[in-house]
Amino acid sequence: MRSRTIEAVAAFALFAIGTVACGKSGNDAPSSPSPSASSAPAAPEPASVTLTYWASNQAPSVEDDEKVLQPELDKFEKQTGIKVKFEVIPWSDLLNRILGATTSGKGPDVLNIGNSWSASLQATGALLPFDDATLARIGGKDRFIPASMSATGAPGQPPASVPLYGLAYGLFYNKRLFADAGVEKPPSTWAELIAVAKKLTDPQSGRYGLAIMGASYSENAHFAFMFGRQHGASIFDGKQPRFDDPQMVSGVKQYIDLLGVHKVVNPSNAEYVNDTQILKDFAAGKAGMLMIQSYAAAAIEQNGLARDAYGVAPVPLPDPLPANGKRVNSHVAGINIAVFEDSKNRDAALRFVEFMTSPEEQRILSAAFNSLPVVTAAYADERFNTENIQVFQKVLAETAESMPMIEETAQFETLVGTAMRDLLAEAASGKAVDDAAIRAKLTKAKQQMASGK
Repeated sequence: MRSRTIEAVAAFALFAIGTVACGKSGNDAPSSPSPSASSAPAAPEPASVTLTYWASNQAPSVEDDEKVLQPELDKFEKQTGIKVKFEVIPWSDLLNRILGATTSGKGPDVLNIGNSWSASLQATGALLPFDDATLARIGGKDRFIPASMSATGAPGQPPASVPLYGLAYGLFYNKRLFADAGVEKPPSTWAELIAVAKKLTDPQSGRYGLAIMGASYSENAHFAFMFGRQHGASIFDGKQPRFDDPQMVSGVKQYIDLLGVHKVVNPSNAEYVNDTQILKDFAAGKAGMLMIQSYAAAAIEQNGLARDAYGVAPVPLPDPLPANGKRVNSHVAGINIAVFEDSKNRDAALRFVEFMTSPEEQRILSAAFNSLPVVTAAYADERFNTENIQVFQKVLAETAESMPMIEETAQFETLVGTAMRDLLAEAASGKAVDDAAIRAKLTKAKQQMASGK
């Protein structure tokens, strides 16, 4: 297993640098270990067990995450006698930390991963497969939301992880700015989105219709996937990249044009690597709308915009859809929880996964982190019956599509997302970015993937 891990990680690591914002995103993958390795009862463990847990940064700050998690881990220890030593790792560091652990074999017992990494990390062989027997030990597959379970690993193989926090994209909008501009309801089509954004844009006062994270390669790649699907694109044919197909060019242009053609995005947004500034701009009334995942609500409110001062709607779709276009306005976003294959505390680790994905903990954690519960039973809680949460639930259930669950998806995110970062920078400088310019960048990204450079 270790040699397989090193080979797979070496390929994956070529593209695994920078920030991945899954939570704040193969048929010939190596076969999983035999059922006896993953589902056989673990040997009895010492009475005193301490698990190590790498948690992802879900709250506006690492300190906020710690305040949420510590009482729940104390509760788990009281119930089971199992201690959990945890570390909240920022998204800018998490993937590289995981890759280092997969090669060294010195990883935590339990860890969070961006769900779009599932197939890529699965191919390393470093994560415990959740075969039917292992799933049964944590409560069974059927208790999870089907959409969230679609982003847990390569098709035809036991999942490499299980869902922990569900997320989906939505359109946040400032109700006061809408009212001041005479806009009575959120846009439901892409043409309406552009029209509303133009009404809200006033460069002289520093206000724009939309704010984006133009230098975040992962965020860019999410929109390339979503808008590409709206135009009928398939980013892979099997495992062969189709980044520069006309449909993908059109999808990417739909996003780039927000800044370059329609000028409803502040050019400075081309430099934003994370969400910190756009959330501040939205809360301060400098941006009328945001297309962002559901977790953003907490930070928006921490930045001073009251919960009743903004609304949420689905990200608008083109109307009519282009030929062969799909009604996709979010990828199946979220964070999964996994167990390291090398864990010496496998039984305790699985008990912890069962605890974290239990209906009670899903209600507590999802409410604290503004995520969507990933188990059906948690939705009985009235906290998840608000209008905004119901928008995200509907998107996740009906118009979200999983990123391709193949090893190469991580390469797509890095290469295409970086190409879009460069295109947005060109648009921000005043350079025209047309179909030919976009196609050239996407062709280069495809060639880079083919060459492994």
